[in-house]
Amino acid sequence: MQMYAGIDLHSSNNYIGIIDEQDKRIFGKRMDNHLPAVLSVIEPFKKELKAIVIESTYNWYWLVDGLQDYGYKVHLANPSAIKQYEGLKYTDDKWDSFWLAHMKRLNILPEGYIYPKEYRSLRDLLRRRMLFVQQRTSNILSLQSMITRNLGIRLSGKAIKKLKAEDASQMFNSNLAFMASNHIGIIHFLNKTIKNIEKEVISQVKLKKGFNMLRTIPGIGEILALTIMLEVGDIKRFAKVGCFSSYCRCVKSERISNGKKKGKNNNKNNNKYLAWAYVEAANFAIRFSLEAQKFYQRKKAKRNNIVATKALSNKICRASYYIMRDHIPFDEARLFG
Repeated sequence: MQMYAGIDLHSSNNYIGIIDEQDKRIFGKRMDNHLPAVLSVIEPFKKELKAIVIESTYNWYWLVDGLQDYGYKVHLANPSAIKQYEGLKYTDDKWDSFWLAHMKRLNILPEGYIYPKEYRSLRDLLRRRMLFVQQRTSNILSLQSMITRNLGIRLSGKAIKKLKAEDASQMFNSNLAFMASNHIGIIHFLNKTIKNIEKEVISQVKLKKGFNMLRTIPGIGEILALTIMLEVGDIKRFAKVGCFSSYCRCVKSERISNGKKKGKNNNKNNNKYLAWAYVEAANFAIRFSLEAQKFYQRKKAKRNNIVATKALSNKICRASYYIMRDHIPFDEARLFG
């Protein structure tokens, strides 16, 4: 007899529900997040268990890895794509766990990608780099605003990065100087942290064939290419370029009826890190590619700079899909022709 297990995972505990091939509930129990305890309760069902479904929460690594190491067939459920009957009045963790198992039995489970364990820590390291880059940008913009507001001049981001702590006392007095020196100190600290992360990642992983071609795109250097490679994993998991573009948040999430916007569809079912990477690539492409700059200016004239940047990021995203899939270099004339 085949059985299916669903695990509704939370930060400190989980609920395990097991059903058979007729949807009969065989076992259900709440457990602490302790791998040996989880393994002990499902061990009696190991021979009959065809699949174990785990909800993709922020803390799934330990459970998926542990179960796979013990030979279980594990599937990661995509919670943002799972739909339940809207007429239900009550659901709980017990109901959710059996529902996960039920969907897998019917082969209608929306699955998430189980990222390879050996590259997961490097991917997460580059995700932290993104966080530090955003914090650095926030401090640069804040200092720029303070300088413009109090001195009536505007310094570029490049000039801000070159400032030293003692420059603050020459520009401002008292509290403003104290505030500026703190901004400068944070920016320098984040610069050092970002460079250290980049060195560490480059020392451990190199661009694979196909992904190395990403560097032929104006605006994508080694670090952005590594970020894209580590976030994408296997490009073959995206059947079409539209699926990849949607996953990278490069297309709008809208629900249209009779030519009118009726709301938004699921805008969480995607990768925010790839979205950031392609916006960064678009911003750099505007500097280094004349054709990209022309495209951006045309879009900006019709709408605004935000829409223009997203439109350019979508074109770069779609081009990169074929580059990664077919292992071909970037063709600017083909993209903007």
